[in-house]
Amino acid sequence: MFSTLKKLAHSRQKALVIAALSFIFSACIVFPWLSRHVISENARFENFTESIFEKEVSGNALNLHYSLADPEKQGISRPLASLGTLSTDNTRSIAQSRQYEEKLKTFSTAKLSPANRLTLDMLLLYYHTQAFLGEHYLLEEPLGPSLGIQAQLPVLLAEYNFYNNQDITDYLNLLTTTGDYFQSILAFERAKSDAGFFMSDETLDRIQTQCRSFIQDPDSNYMLEIFSQKLKDYGKLSEKDQKQLNQAHRQILKEKVLPAYQKLIECLEQLRGTGKNSGGLANFSGGKEYYQYLLQSKVGIYLPVKQLEQRLTQQLSADSREISLLLKKYPDLFSKQSQNTDLPAMEPETIVNLLQEKIRQDFPETPAVGFEIRTVHKSMEEFLSPAFYLTPPMDTGSPNVIYINNGRSISNLELFTTLAHEGFPGHLYQTVYFARQNPAHIRYLIDSGGYVEGWATYVESYAYDYAAQYLSRENTTQESQRQAASEAIPSAALTRAAWLNRSVNLCIYSLLDIGIHYRGWTPSQAARFLNAFGIRDASAISEIYRYIVETPANYLKYYVGYLNFLDLKEEQQTLLGEDFDLKAFHQQILAIGPVQFPVLKKYINQAL
Repeated sequence: MFSTLKKLAHSRQKALVIAALSFIFSACIVFPWLSRHVISENARFENFTESIFEKEVSGNALNLHYSLADPEKQGISRPLASLGTLSTDNTRSIAQSRQYEEKLKTFSTAKLSPANRLTLDMLLLYYHTQAFLGEHYLLEEPLGPSLGIQAQLPVLLAEYNFYNNQDITDYLNLLTTTGDYFQSILAFERAKSDAGFFMSDETLDRIQTQCRSFIQDPDSNYMLEIFSQKLKDYGKLSEKDQKQLNQAHRQILKEKVLPAYQKLIECLEQLRGTGKNSGGLANFSGGKEYYQYLLQSKVGIYLPVKQLEQRLTQQLSADSREISLLLKKYPDLFSKQSQNTDLPAMEPETIVNLLQEKIRQDFPETPAVGFEIRTVHKSMEEFLSPAFYLTPPMDTGSPNVIYINNGRSISNLELFTTLAHEGFPGHLYQTVYFARQNPAHIRYLIDSGGYVEGWATYVESYAYDYAAQYLSRENTTQESQRQAASEAIPSAALTRAAWLNRSVNLCIYSLLDIGIHYRGWTPSQAARFLNAFGIRDASAISEIYRYIVETPANYLKYYVGYLNFLDLKEEQQTLLGEDFDLKAFHQQILAIGPVQFPVLKKYINQAL
């Protein structure tokens, strides 16, 4: 506007200049109105989403701490240090979701920036889906041997970082609320029991065993050691203060935390026998509807189950055909794999550093990222996954910690690809890349499990390719070494076969998940399905069935998520032909960040 006025001043008479200046003053009066009604649609939207973020992130102290290292700097007051409660009535939650959805519908998409339009679409779908849960909320399970609260809480507490003195105080206060928190969970489990939705006795046994393992030796509980070490690492306290805090922590652990776990064991025991269903969700009233909700809310897909089954079957056929072609070309392929063909032993840190270098050929570069490799405590080895990554607070971006479970025996190749899943170009890399796009705060809180786990599974296929150059035959027999000269199988073929084998297994388990939870398959039906794929060991079949019963749709987050990325890539390759650029495709995926797959597809197509 000022350049326009300058031109007028040079070309017109003084009177016109005065008129122009009058316009400036009047514009100052009109501008706030324009800001409210036109220009600030983005600001209105951002203010609203920020208000949601502040409300949700402050729900409990643990959630806040893992989201923000310094909430005060963001203008957020710390809530009373509490683990919170689990409500037996979701009426208010459903009403809140519907209220948010209606409010979001009032924003003009055309007036929003591209980033805000994406956030709007994601939130609209998210809250619409949450409202869909409705009366089926009692089918949710807060406890579980693998993913339950009682299993995850010790890890979350162990990783509770001390950034300042208040964090130490909050941590100790959090521990004192364990009993109240578990009581709310027990109330929820009683409501489940009354409704006929309580867990089977077999699952109950596993949860109780896990809790007993955690509390069996109070004086040497691993949380004592971890707390003491964190105080030392904090480096701002005298030895006297550390001693006093260690004593206080020991007392709280013995008087509050461990008794809470014991009470959980005892009260759950009172509900034994009330869980009549040892099978999938389909055997519960409303179970199929709840399973569809899980597909939408946890996996991020909105397809009819039959269509999903068809896509899985299609991929199973495609992978099987590729395996057949490899075997036709290399008849001894799988026998060679079984002859201890593996990567040389490497430290986890070495593998992660190698991966940071290797991924540059297929994925966009990002500045060097620090990371830590830690091991799962022995008391929790039996109950936790082979490895996992803990997302850092959004305002620090660190520490980036990958946990290794030494209690799970895996090959060197599996360790390599697992660290790709958890590290580069998997969870750690994806998290860091997305954070550097400066997304809206609310996006850090929305669970998009299918995107997150699907991406990490998708990049595993690249990790198997990267591993080929490190493949070692050091442990093969002399006879096989003599044969290798005339019957050499390329390393790329061996690692490709390994990935295809993993893909087929995940696909089978995903189909089984649908069979159990949507079709109502019994153990014998599941066994017949697995037998068709050569899985005949009774104990293995029983373990697979049990795990899927306890974690509905969990395999689908990984594999169906992977298939969505695979399908998007193929679609882009078809549309762009020779103009398709793999690294640019990955950059678009990472820049959009974790969203439901319909939203991801929409914005990938808009980027063309």
